[in-house]
Amino acid sequence: MKIHELKYSNTNTYLIEGENGCLLFDTGWAGTFPAFLRAMGELSIPVQRINAILISHFHPDHCGIAGEIASLGPVITAAEVQRGMLHAADAVFAKEKHSRFVPVRDDQVRFISIPESRHFLGTLGIDGEILHTPGHSDDSISLCLDNGVFFVGDLNPLYELELHRGTQIGESWRRLLEKNPGIIYYGHARPAVLKEQKAEEPPRRDDLELLTGRIMKYIDRGVSLERIAKKTGASGEFIEDVARMYLTHQNVGVRGILDRIEIKGR
Repeated sequence: MKIHELKYSNTNTYLIEGENGCLLFDTGWAGTFPAFLRAMGELSIPVQRINAILISHFHPDHCGIAGEIASLGPVITAAEVQRGMLHAADAVFAKEKHSRFVPVRDDQVRFISIPESRHFLGTLGIDGEILHTPGHSDDSISLCLDNGVFFVGDLNPLYELELHRGTQIGESWRRLLEKNPGIIYYGHARPAVLKEQKAEEPPRRDDLELLTGRIMKYIDRGVSLERIAKKTGASGEFIEDVARMYLTHQNVGVRGILDRIEIKGR
């Protein structure tokens, strides 16, 4: 998975490349569409490779060019909690005499529930979920990846948390912090690094049976060996050994597979 910060607007926007597709998190103010296209060109990634657009909240500076981007193929994916705010910015741009705003069409939007978000992200090869994190606005959502990378839009920065204890903002942060974030990307501030992202430690000897069982379940589900490695932290050689033994010894359990791997290694 790769994360690109697109620097073309006063709003921080992010392109997340999953194993099976791309997700754009937030867009900019109306009129920044040409700059967005240039930014994508600098990455050598066609806009058509973006599968979905996720908007942290439907304020003008976060959804201003969503309609234009969606006209090229990407689908705006909104949480059900955002349904009533989909056109909240229309009136703001209508007051601008020379606005180049292109409203979002309802047929460009796919709504999902918060519980469905993990499955939706999984179709793009992105491990994570969406949380409803109101405070800045009632429709604010955050994208929380399992590797500890979080995108929170305009939720008040974490360093202000003491000012918001007991409020909706404080509650949203409490729920986010329970997910153990490592890096937090904001809509208008520099990222906050809470801990360095480290690769998972190799499995300890006494964890091998549990690890082997997990690998076997992923094999049953048709998950690639490369992705199993990312999910478990196990070495590619160990995963290949488990897969080989599992697929050629169907009636052998976890302990039997480990015994055969140990014999092989002697």
